[in-house]
Amino acid sequence: MASTISLWPLIGVAVIIAGFVLRFNPMLVVIVTALVTAFAAGFPVQKVLATIGTGFVKTRNLPLIILLPLAVIGLLERHGLRQHAQAWIGRIKSATAGRLLIVYLLARQLTAAVGLTSLGGHPQMVRPLLAPMAEGATEARYGALSDRIRHKLRAYAASTDNVGLFFGEDIFVAFGAIVLMTTFLHEAGIDVEPIHVALWGIPTAISAFVIHAWRLRRLDKALERELGAGGAPAAATPTTLPREA
Repeated sequence: MASTISLWPLIGVAVIIAGFVLRFNPMLVVIVTALVTAFAAGFPVQKVLATIGTGFVKTRNLPLIILLPLAVIGLLERHGLRQHAQAWIGRIKSATAGRLLIVYLLARQLTAAVGLTSLGGHPQMVRPLLAPMAEGATEARYGALSDRIRHKLRAYAASTDNVGLFFGEDIFVAFGAIVLMTTFLHEAGIDVEPIHVALWGIPTAISAFVIHAWRLRRLDKALERELGAGGAPAAATPTTLPREA
């Protein structure tokens, strides 16, 4: 006689959705979700504490790995990394925000497809380099930009990194999601090789590249219509403060 499966542990999904919708601290939401799920599954307090302790011991070096690159990037920004990136891309007359982001999208997908997922990312690539370069290319064509245009360019830069990474890493045969899928199918009696799952990720990655590249081309056309005809908005924010007399 088959035993009944309790669905109460799924309440953790509702907790994490509610936490993010209400914009609570992400770390607090994750911790509360873990505790709620564990108690809903009937775990005793001792087992919950032991699991948390084991996870902490296994990942105690992770904060060091994350914080060291951030410190280096912060030091580079302090010495003008963003300004140099904007000035460099501004000297390339044919550069536009859309063209720049399309090139980055292709590079991000190709590197993620071979497992080099750490070469990009929001803190180490988008914020200090990609977004300033997109702003610099747009400023070189249309002059000073308003805050709304700047935020729009930053959003497109972040989304480009997300799309490139998400659909590129699905092609990497040793990607965790591929291993998880093949393991799940194997337990269900379906034998699938990881290389076959990775190969079937290629059409999806190509489709994602074409669709997002088309969106980036539309971005260039939208900027041309908005800034090219009438010039830069009147409420533009200058990139540098005027010097005092």
